[in-house]
Amino acid sequence: MKIVSSQDWRDALGFDVPVLVADVVPGEPTRCVACGADSELRPRTELWAVKHRHPKHHGGFVRFYCADHKPAVAPPPAPAPVPLKAARSRAPRAESRTTTPKPTPITDRPTRAMCPDCFVEVSAGGDCGMCGAQVV
Repeated sequence: MKIVSSQDWRDALGFDVPVLVADVVPGEPTRCVACGADSELRPRTELWAVKHRHPKHHGGFVRFYCADHKPAVAPPPAPAPVPLKAARSRAPRAESRTTTPKPTPITDRPTRAMCPDCFVEVSAGGDCGMCGAQVV
């Protein structure tokens, strides 16, 4: 069994990108996470939703922030330059490539003895593994 996360509005958000809450999920007024539970309710047009990364959950988590506590957007990290010599050594060469053999079509395979009672392929000795009958 494969366990997958459900699809909801949080999956559409990018990580560490502030988005106006009213644009992603409508609803009643709510609070800023940094202001605390005793703060006043704010309309969703004044709050920002930010999706943060989580070390154990790949989907991350979303928090709502007011304009005063909205996290700054970090610029994406620049890719590290790769030296030309290293880039050439990683490139696959034509002679080093291996091709996977294609499977033999069923029509080209040798036919093997089948048990007439069980419809199972018998061993090389001619004995059926299911019922024990001798097949010639």
